Amino acid sequence: MKSAIRMIVVEAAIVAVIGLGVALAANQISPRGLALSRNYFPGGTNSIPAAPKPVQAAAVSPETNETSDAAQLSERLRDKGLQEVKRSQAEILFHDPGVRDGRIVFVDARDEDHYQEGHIPGAYELDPYHPEKKLGAVLTVCQAAEKVVVYCTGGDCEDSDTAALLLRDGGVPGQKLFVYGGGFTEWEAGHLPVETGARNSGILNKSK
Repeated sequence: MKSAIRMIVVEAAIVAVIGLGVALAANQISPRGLALSRNYFPGGTNSIPAAPKPVQAAAVSPETNETSDAAQLSERLRDKGLQEVKRSQAEILFHDPGVRDGRIVFVDARDEDHYQEGHIPGAYELDPYHPEKKLGAVLTVCQAAEKVVVYCTGGDCEDSDTAALLLRDGGVPGQKLFVYGGGFTEWEAGHLPVETGARNSGILNKSK
């Protein structure tokens, strides 16, 4: 009896092995078969996906408006063949003894109303939109000078450029023509002397 049972168990085991082999072969052949080496449940059902790495923004070096404006001003004058002086240079020229004897001349390229309200002391008035009023007299002075500094309001104002070009076209050598790009606005902001009224009126105010 025991011998018969053992035979049945052996036969069942043989059938199971054969069935498993057939099943594995069928799974391998079938396009829908399971990939036995694949982990279909990685990390279990409670795993938390890793957070994506933050993307770092590219470093930006912002250029200040002041630097940008100054660069544009320098380029503008260079394109017109004009030389530029900064405020520190304009101050040095203003305090030079050459101003008193006419070797250094300042020219204000704003209109008469603005000139009367305040200008760099001793500056000549030359409105480039009405050159017939002052150009002849200013040309004579500038031709005799060694250095001529032309200014207007400053910044985006190009009236000083226009006045300087008028003087150059009138015979003033370009190498002694300079444009003070910061203009009267920067001069006032620097708390430098301001003359009101006519040229050499003697009415001097400290700019606010």
